[in-house]
Amino acid sequence: MDNLDMKILNRLLNNCRESDRQIGIEIGISGGAVKKRIQKMEEKKVIDKFFIKVEPPVLGNGILYFVVSGENIDEILEQISLVGEPYFVAPCIGGITVCSIVIKDNPDQKIELAKKLMKDVKVLSIFEAESPGYDSDFTKTDFEILEELIKDPRQKIEKIAKNTDMSTKTITRCIEKLQKNDGVQFTLVYDPKRIDEFIPHAILAWIEGDLKETLDKMNEMFSDSYLQIPFLAKNQIVLLMYSENIFKMDELTQKVRTIKNVKSAELFIPKKISFYLKWLEKDINDSKNSPKLHLAYQTN
Repeated sequence: MDNLDMKILNRLLNNCRESDRQIGIEIGISGGAVKKRIQKMEEKKVIDKFFIKVEPPVLGNGILYFVVSGENIDEILEQISLVGEPYFVAPCIGGITVCSIVIKDNPDQKIELAKKLMKDVKVLSIFEAESPGYDSDFTKTDFEILEELIKDPRQKIEKIAKNTDMSTKTITRCIEKLQKNDGVQFTLVYDPKRIDEFIPHAILAWIEGDLKETLDKMNEMFSDSYLQIPFLAKNQIVLLMYSENIFKMDELTQKVRTIKNVKSAELFIPKKISFYLKWLEKDINDSKNSPKLHLAYQTN
């Protein structure tokens, strides 16, 4: 892995449907060279799979994040499943696992329930993710196309049209709509352990004050180190970054702590990243079977 590989990975993480040619133009190499580098990352399992990430609030759900002590994924999944559907699990260096679940309603009640039921793992922190008010107006056609895109987000429009028996114009219009939705991301899942020469990491910052002002300042200071676009979770900002060594990671973390409105910041180094789609597949199936043509979900 070199800097060009990381730049390609960055662009694919933020939009895996971006063409090899366009990525090449942006980073200064040919589309063919980009394609070869992507293939190499797939062969080396740096890229685990291409993935369409749908934020649960887009479909009217809530989401709770947990920071727990321990790395036994099966045990953690069993415990968090007592409260909601698993969404994301990432065991980190230091014996800590960050994970999240999809819930339908009553987040405060679910947090209390989790505290009572999750006795086999030590819960260090639970917090609710805030919905920034995603666009949530979907048609049944959107859900049919989304169901196809889950199989392979990089599919050619012609192939999707053939598989869904829809026109290429309809497919194009739907994908454009999805790409404009901040709650839907065409991305990928990568294996942090297979990224040689660089260390992917996340800095979780707790904010007291203007969230947007703080995020703008972070973007100004750290965008060159971003592996992915930062995301917000209520009064937290999660920075997804990469560094050449542990000293650079520490330096970035310390700089985050000095920014106005940052109450505290913690560093997490993931060893594995997993997303779960059972909740999404169920929601898509329920939506397709709804008698309504348009489905608008309530978001905050």
